[in-house]
Amino acid sequence: MVSERCKMAVRVELNKLGLHFTPVKLGEVEIMENLTAEQRELIKIGLHSSGLELMADKKAMLIEKIRNVIIEMVHHSEEATKMNFSDYLSEKLDKDYSYMANLFSEVQGTTIEQFIIAHKIERIKELIIYDELNITEIAWKMNYSSVAHLSNQFKKMTGLTPTHFKKLKDKRRSSIEDIGNAKKTNLPGS
Repeated sequence: MVSERCKMAVRVELNKLGLHFTPVKLGEVEIMENLTAEQRELIKIGLHSSGLELMADKKAMLIEKIRNVIIEMVHHSEEATKMNFSDYLSEKLDKDYSYMANLFSEVQGTTIEQFIIAHKIERIKELIIYDELNITEIAWKMNYSSVAHLSNQFKKMTGLTPTHFKKLKDKRRSSIEDIGNAKKTNLPGS
């Protein structure tokens, strides 16, 4: 659940069944009642028709939480996070980073680091397109140590320098849901 559309779809499905729930957050909602097997199946079907899935597996839920923390941090946070990403995730989710990293790699087919980089590059594309910040400001906002580091990573992931990307007329971007998915991500040379 990474968008307002997703959260709305969840609220609609839960309201259809007359269920009481806490405010829907990215990737989770707490339902006040105990669900029957029939209610769970109806929610699952309703969510599936909206392109979402109901997760009951604790590992799948942890993966979704990791994804959502990264998306929130990269795409929706106005402050540059100065904390190491592994420490940030461990603190935010109260889990051992090594465990999360191994589980994420096993399930997602990519590392947490590569997932973060893919999202950062997509956010950088967005900031370049908005044309409100220069590349130095973007590097600072996205927590890069230097413009050179940002430029090297951007070129490695896209095949273009940020300056060349800015000059393109057709700036290709990906939806948040598709970023970092090993099967869907178009990487240079693929």
